[in-house]
Amino acid sequence: MTTIPQDVETEATATPDGAGFAALGLSPELVATLSALGYEEPTPIQQQAIPAILEGRDVLGQAATGTGKTAAFALPMIERLSAKDRPRGSISALVLVPTRELAMQVAEAAHKYGRSRGVSVLPIYGGQSMEQQLRALKRGVDVVVATPGRATDHIRRRTLKLDAVQIVVLDEADEMLDMGFAEDLEAVLGATPADRQTALFSATLPPRIARLAETHLRDPLRIQIAKEKLAAGAMPKVRHSAYIVPRAHKLAALGRVLDVEGPEAALVFCRTRHEVDELTESLNGRGYRAESLHGGMSQDQRDRVMKKFRSGAAELLIATDVAARGLDISHLTHVVNYDVPTSAEVYVHRVGRTGRAGREGVAITLLEPREHRMIRNIEHVMKQPIEVGTVPSVADLRARRLELTRGSLYEVLTEGDFDHFRVAVESLASEFDVMDIAAAAMKLAHKAVGSEGDEEEIPTVVTRTDRPSRDRNDRSAGKPSRAERTREGARERGERPTRAARPTREDEERAFGKKGDGDRISKKRGHADMARVFVGAGRKLKVRPADLVGAIIGEAGLESRSIGAIEIGDRFSIVEVPDDAADHVISALSRTTIRGKSVTVRRDKA
Repeated sequence: MTTIPQDVETEATATPDGAGFAALGLSPELVATLSALGYEEPTPIQQQAIPAILEGRDVLGQAATGTGKTAAFALPMIERLSAKDRPRGSISALVLVPTRELAMQVAEAAHKYGRSRGVSVLPIYGGQSMEQQLRALKRGVDVVVATPGRATDHIRRRTLKLDAVQIVVLDEADEMLDMGFAEDLEAVLGATPADRQTALFSATLPPRIARLAETHLRDPLRIQIAKEKLAAGAMPKVRHSAYIVPRAHKLAALGRVLDVEGPEAALVFCRTRHEVDELTESLNGRGYRAESLHGGMSQDQRDRVMKKFRSGAAELLIATDVAARGLDISHLTHVVNYDVPTSAEVYVHRVGRTGRAGREGVAITLLEPREHRMIRNIEHVMKQPIEVGTVPSVADLRARRLELTRGSLYEVLTEGDFDHFRVAVESLASEFDVMDIAAAAMKLAHKAVGSEGDEEEIPTVVTRTDRPSRDRNDRSAGKPSRAERTREGARERGERPTRAARPTREDEERAFGKKGDGDRISKKRGHADMARVFVGAGRKLKVRPADLVGAIIGEAGLESRSIGAIEIGDRFSIVEVPDDAADHVISALSRTTIRGKSVTVRRDKA
């Protein structure tokens, strides 16, 4: 095992004037290619990595996506390989990447860099025709860019010959390990010559990456690009916000937020393929231009989707985490978590795709009421606050739409060329005030773009600590219940409260009297005026009286003694609650689940 003795840490700043790519040791021909492609100055990772790789040194580089890592290893790799003779049917360089999308991106970049030098590049990944890959490998290529799984497939078939490989690059190594490619990496690296040159790049350097480097790199130069420091008072590159929304209203809330934000290009994350397809269909039905991206799609489908999104033909990309790995979309303005990420680290990785290159990005998260505590964990990891706001109201939406209409009219006014409309205005001006005519014209323009649709208000979620007491008529009004005292005590001790929806034995006995198996439970009523609440769940879902009482105590904050008779049928249940608390109970139960299911809750019509 080797050590990693050298460590070069560089601030993420521009290269000083005069120190361009030519100063890094690249040939004039390759520098000319970069100039034609619009490259001006090398990034910090390129400044450090290119000379080291040109010298034949192993490199361990830490830099985030979007810092120019691809050029940092591809340019010196092409420079070194172009002068070498390659045995027929073998390859000279191998680049391993975690995803299909990244394989295509790296291969495309390497092809552009090496085209003038006659360097051939082949991407190989799952979902692509194996026969096509076999024909290309048989002809021979200089550089193969592969995902670990497909590379090991070819090694087993003896169709990928690595005995003449001069350089191996591991790009996004931490992602490959996260995706379970550790064994594949070992198998691929074990099939390459021991004296090869190796470059490993990773956004993070946890112990497992260090072990990988110690095993497979020889006396590497370690390059660590420091995170960019914002000037005092500078606006952060990503604006983080969250909205707490009942599950039943998440789609409407997403549409409302998108309408107000007006993203140029947004990446919306869901947990499953099914949710991706459903949300995409729903958003397209609402007039958005949305496309799906998930692991169940063929590579041709994925390519078509990404082409449409990058060209602006689609404004929303609805994706799963796995499908979005390796995506680098330069014009992305918004990242939306339709479903809360599984961890704070996943959140950071998702939102890191926006707010790049000095532009401000926006990260939006939709939370269900029981998920709001997860925001605190994310804030702790990011060391940055997330503003929890209120979903824009109908009035906010109308104001936004009116502002867009005003902007459109402003553009027409500044362009001019509307003299032939003056005749109509002058004829109306003899009868109406000019300001009224202008307002009427704006109203017509506003309606023409479909901006006057009736919108339903999205209910505001009230956290439990903000909910008013519903025990005014109870003899214990003003005093917290036993369940409330338990939860509050846990909070004061810094503990996580136990499940709020679980009633205590005292609560159950007070609600039901002695235990029984009957479907209809009666007790003494604490209020004279009771309302019957319909709950769309019954014996078919194995609903018990304790489930209903627990949900009402935990979610609506009622005392158990305030709950009246409970009747459980096959597919529904009826619960009596104080009439003055019925609407609050219905709202609270609509935001939660009964036996893991979201159910219909309303006043009983009987």
